[in-house]
Amino acid sequence: MKKIFLIALISFISISLNALKNPEKELGVWYMYNGSHKVSEKFSIKSMAHFRFFEIGEDMQQFIGRLGANYKIDNTLSATLGYAYLNTDTAFGIDGGAFNEHRVYEDLLANHKISELGLAHRLRAEQRFFNSQTGHLLRYQLGLSYPISNKWSTYVYDEIFFDFDGGDAYNQNWLGFGFKYKLSKVVKLQLGYMSINFNSQNLDRIQLGIAISTDHRKKKK
Repeated sequence: MKKIFLIALISFISISLNALKNPEKELGVWYMYNGSHKVSEKFSIKSMAHFRFFEIGEDMQQFIGRLGANYKIDNTLSATLGYAYLNTDTAFGIDGGAFNEHRVYEDLLANHKISELGLAHRLRAEQRFFNSQTGHLLRYQLGLSYPISNKWSTYVYDEIFFDFDGGDAYNQNWLGFGFKYKLSKVVKLQLGYMSINFNSQNLDRIQLGIAISTDHRKKKK
């Protein structure tokens, strides 16, 4: 009986210490895939899969996948309607606390240039469905990009989240910067850093990404 009690006590202390680990002290990483696939002059398919970790290579915090249809309004303006699935582990350092979430999202995107400086605006509304509850997010992102050479470019962005389901409207903020490398006409690679301010926490994330852009329009003879 004493041995069982001792094992239980050690297990409880171990779990408690893990639960007390501070995610703010860890450098996490996001492994990202983003895709854009043209199917006509006006329509394209947007796809995305992110594997987000509390720490580099372990303790996955979240998987998120998105699929959407994008409509090109003109050369600078487009809109997207899509669906997202998320699986999130809210407990850092221990297994558990995971829940599934479904979202419907709408994007309005505007792009323009000032000389060589590219500016991108994204306004996103999300309707969330999780644990028999619903929620609503409004997000605005401003991104800047600048070409360094024919292959390399640099970027910086800031995105703020608003939650209108009670309490403070401010939800969180993402600030990031990094570099992109054009491997080919189809493939781009991304290396960046992002700071997340959420629930009074400041989290640091490395971003490693691949973007694939394909054109499935029928070629004119």
